Amino acid sequence: MTTLTDYPVHVEARLDPPLSRWLWLVKWVLAVPHYIVLAVLWMAFGVLSVVAFFAILITGRYPRSIFDFNVGVLRWTWRVQYYAFGALATDRYPPFTLAEVPDYPAHLQIDYPEHLSRGLVLVKWWLLAIPHYLVVGLFVGGGSWLAWRADTHSLDWTPGGLIGIVVLIAGVTLAVTGRYPQQLYDFVLGMDRWVLRVAAYAGLMTDKYPPFRFDMGGHESGGTLVVPPPTAPTGSAATASAAPTRSAGSGQSLTGEDPTGGGWTAGRVVSVVAGSILAFGGLGAVAAGGTGLWFDQHREGGYVMSTLDTQRSSGYAITSDRIELYVPSSGWQWSRDLIGTVRMRVTGATSDAGTFVGIAPTDEVDRYLSGVSRTVLADVAGHRASTVDGGAPATPPAQTPIWVARSSGPGTQVLTWEPRSGDWTVVVMNADAARGLSVRGDVGLTVPMLTEISIGLLAGGIVLVAVGALLVVIPVRRASGNSRTTAQPGEE
Repeated sequence: MTTLTDYPVHVEARLDPPLSRWLWLVKWVLAVPHYIVLAVLWMAFGVLSVVAFFAILITGRYPRSIFDFNVGVLRWTWRVQYYAFGALATDRYPPFTLAEVPDYPAHLQIDYPEHLSRGLVLVKWWLLAIPHYLVVGLFVGGGSWLAWRADTHSLDWTPGGLIGIVVLIAGVTLAVTGRYPQQLYDFVLGMDRWVLRVAAYAGLMTDKYPPFRFDMGGHESGGTLVVPPPTAPTGSAATASAAPTRSAGSGQSLTGEDPTGGGWTAGRVVSVVAGSILAFGGLGAVAAGGTGLWFDQHREGGYVMSTLDTQRSSGYAITSDRIELYVPSSGWQWSRDLIGTVRMRVTGATSDAGTFVGIAPTDEVDRYLSGVSRTVLADVAGHRASTVDGGAPATPPAQTPIWVARSSGPGTQVLTWEPRSGDWTVVVMNADAARGLSVRGDVGLTVPMLTEISIGLLAGGIVLVAVGALLVVIPVRRASGNSRTTAQPGEE
């Protein structure tokens, strides 16, 4: 037997013939249930990784139960990707479990670290791993995606990456010849192995820097994980002999049920996932409530204000996109309590006649500006705009009796409006309908119930975070107890 590989992330697999010529075309559909489950599992992975981050920073140790859970999520992801477009190397449907499955053709083990650096945990996942992120970005997403995405805390293989391209070639070859080319398989496994090593490093599971080493094929160079043959004999004795094993001293075993996953029952996993969802929602509510209170304390003349970017148009008008409002005729008048009064202030700099700002029903504005050159803003801040070609309006805006609120003249124009049901459009023009506009301004809302809403969001968010924390902490502690009772000597 060769010497034990020195890297603690062990990825082993075997090509699992016979492979269907055409099943690979629909595997992405068949794997949808796994994608749904993994979406919530990765949310829990992110929450528990934050907990592990602080635990490592304070104690220098990765909590064993959290480590087992996060390794399980990586393992589950690897099996699904091996079945689907991360490899297409088996037709056996992936099991729904965090634990190792000895007779499945794809395996992942990560040696538990007895001690982790308190200093490295601050920089390795975002700074030190950058060179690997660049390489892995090419593998999994054409250079635009990373193995470990900071925005979603998830592991991704995407069709645009080198892995996706090579796997697609393998799928087409399989459909034509009925065989998966061994050279392509070895190349794909080398890239997958690199991705998983970087994901484990970025997930704080090891301090050992991932090697810049392309270990192709299903077996690691120097590895001791023995993968079962494609067709294992039947019977309990044969099953035991076919199960993959690791040499003594690695702290891991793949014979029978994975001991490191024994503390994570289905109920505990569900609890952690539910708690993570509640915690994420609660943090969002706390952030929204805090932001609302900040704006409430920084009103200007009773209005919550938002400054608009300077807008320019070579046409005759700048208009908003359609604004759709529904105000109930009876019951709770939410527009009065949640929006209140709208105020717009606009200052123009292109016409001696001054600036016009008005609001009117959208269909009336469309008739008035039909065939008129103008700029249409797709959002309030004016970051997205489109241009409509045309000529000049037939009459100046102030002579058109369509406006429900308007203001016109030199200097800064102020428009106030009580929202009503309907489709509305805001129009800014030169008062004399001259061509060319350059305006700046702001918009504000009174939002009468902002204080109450913000306090409610803040309080509700704190409750959600507390409940979510309990749903996470309790199963983690119980899983920790199970891990201690099943751990091998020297692991804890």
